[in-house]
Amino acid sequence: MKIINFTKIITIPKDFYWLNEPTYCLNEGLIITTKPKTDFWQRTHYGFQRDDGHCLLTNINGDFTIETSTKFNAVSQYDQCGLMIRLDSANWIKCSVEYENTTISRLGSVVTNEGFSDWATQDISSSTKTMQYLIERKGNDFLIKYALNNHEWHQMRIAHLHRCKETLKIGIYACSPVGNGFECQFNSIKYCNYLPS
Repeated sequence: MKIINFTKIITIPKDFYWLNEPTYCLNEGLIITTKPKTDFWQRTHYGFQRDDGHCLLTNINGDFTIETSTKFNAVSQYDQCGLMIRLDSANWIKCSVEYENTTISRLGSVVTNEGFSDWATQDISSSTKTMQYLIERKGNDFLIKYALNNHEWHQMRIAHLHRCKETLKIGIYACSPVGNGFECQFNSIKYCNYLPS
């Protein structure tokens, strides 16, 4: 298991790289300030195509497990931060809490296959300000989980990417689709070529 503890480092590890680099700092965690009107979405329902959100990624071969913990202070509809699994702009998975209003947010995931996104959600209180996410890969199949307050993991979804390669890009992401940006914090990334039995 590789552990990137952002509370104890002063530079981004060399095997990680930015897709659409945001404003960020390392100060007892990786603190990201998203740029306005940034998003990851492809076509479905809304018609638009956006691939300008922020990701910190690394490459990994074969089956894997990745998890992260987040803190966030959403201010505008759809502000979000979480995990990203990515082949390219037309094939990827993300999971996060997406802010809706002061009462309700959407805990969910987006799976994008061949340039078309879906969105599976469940309502969650907007008082939620922290979340943990975990994704396991087995071939082209992905198990997505979440945990509140470092408690037990709960299944969010099982999904499939139609086009997968041995090597995928994995990491964290954040975006603010309709707002002027928001601040979120990632404390760690843990990942390995391992699937629990």
